[in-house]
Formats: sequence, structure tokens, C-alpha cells
Amino acid sequence: MTIQIGCAANTWNHSRFTHEQILAEIASAGYAGAPAGPAGDATPESTLALFERYGLRPAPAYFGGNFWRAEESASILASAHRFAAFARAVGCDALYVAANGFEGYTTRRGLNRKQIAGQVTTDDALTDREFTQLAATLNEFGALTLEHGVRSCFHNHVGSVIESGGEIERLLASTDPELVFLGPDTGHLAWADVDPVAFVHRHASRIKTVHLKDVNQQVRRAGVAAGWEYDAFTEQGIFNELGQGDIDFPAILSVLQQANFSGWLIAETDVTQRPTALESATVSRQYLASLGL
Repeated sequence: MTIQIGCAANTWNHSRFTHEQILAEIASAGYAGAPAGPAGDATPESTLALFERYGLRPAPAYFGGNFWRAEESASILASAHRFAAFARAVGCDALYVAANGFEGYTTRRGLNRKQIAGQVTTDDALTDREFTQLAATLNEFGALTLEHGVRSCFHNHVGSVIESGGEIERLLASTDPELVFLGPDTGHLAWADVDPVAFVHRHASRIKTVHLKDVNQQVRRAGVAAGWEYDAFTEQGIFNELGQGDIDFPAILSVLQQANFSGWLIAETDVTQRPTALESATVSRQYLASLGL
């Protein structure tokens, strides 16, 4: 596999657009594929037929779970087989895997992680027991997906229980690099005040897929200073189309190329300030094309 460029569907309002309409617009914007997972009644066969209709290929899907909760480990591990079998059947060898959080985890300060997006402290981290459970379940999850030839790639996300640089590095040090790989999000790294270029350089050999997201650092700094919650950041325009924010994508791509990266790069703008999702996706695709992708 060489580098392939996909587009996430986050930018589209799913109450206004059907899956077919979203795929059609992703294709018209010039992308090679879009994430595909076992949602609803989708089967590998129906998914491949649908994507082929628009000249697209399935790209790595996303699985989020409460990995720190021992009582949920059995159902999470059952999902590993389901997601990995689906991925393999549609031609994907990677899966984004993330820890949940947001409103579902209360910190020792009595706050949920969504309330303190981009502003977490050591007092907001998982307990040692919860962290140990999370790392162990991730290792097991990764081992199970590898049975299907699919690599579980940990995905960082602001608002989740693994957001800050310290939390991410601790998790990577606590999981087996032969079982748990990386699928970082450049924008969520920057939002968490982690240098995406340095991060990719540090962990290039473990990265198997990437969400390319751009952010406005001025909005980030204003939100941190004012103590905004997650949604306030998005409403104020923290997310930008690729090349319109402050992420140094040429440097990131250079690091990946030097590491002989091969796999999917997924353009993603969670919330656009553009008139339409299609315009947003087109701007990002044109920017990547200007970089030779």
C-alpha cells in the first residue's frame, strides 16, 4: 500500500445528508476513500458495493470504548473481533481505537472531561487502577484484531480520558508496540498543546494511519484562558480546513515519508466555518494536492 487520502464524514450533518450523498460529495472532492465500519446493518459486501458505486475505497474506521472499566472489557473485546473482521473483509489493515470520556468520566475535581477540554491537569487523570485496566484491555484488543491481520491504532482525542501529552506518552509506554499502534489526530494533539511535528517524529515507526486535522491556535489560547468547555471551542472556530490553520503539515508529511509511511491519511474537519461540507472537503483536498498528495 502507498499513501492513500481519505475524508472523514464528520463535517456533514447526518440529519440532512444520507450516507450515499456524503460519499458522493467525498468522491467529487477528489478523495480516494472514506472510513467504513460495521454500523447498522452494513455488511462487508454491501459496503464494498456502495463504495464502488462512487469510485471510493473503504478506509480505517473508528472504535471508541470505556477501556478503563473492567466490567466492560468483555463487550469491548467482543467488538475487537467484529470490527477487525469487517475491516479485513473490506480491505483495511488498520482500525482507529480510542478511549471514551467526555461526559462519561468524572475527575477527582468533580468535572467531566468535556468541561475541561484542552485544560486537563494531573488531578483529572485516570486513577492508577483505571489506567492499568485501560492499558491491559488495549493490549488484549490489539492482540485480537491482529488475529484478523488488522492493527489497532490508538487515537488521541481532546475530551477523552487520554488527551494530554503526558497521558498519551504514559499510555504508549504502558502498551505493547507490537500490539497497539498509533493513529494520531494532528489537530487534537495541537489542541492539547502537544507539538504534532515533534510527536510524529518521536513515534513515526508506530504510526500506521493519521487523521489530518488543522486548528486555530489563537482560538485555542483564548479558550484555555477563558476556561471554555469543548463545544465553545468548536463554536468559536478552533477547527480549520487543512492549510488554513496553524499545523505544519509539510513537516509532518516529511517525517512520515522519511519513515517510509504507507497507509491512509484521513482529512477531517469536525466543524467547518465554510458554507458547506463539500466546500470544506474540497479546500482540504486541494491543499493536500498542493503538497504532492
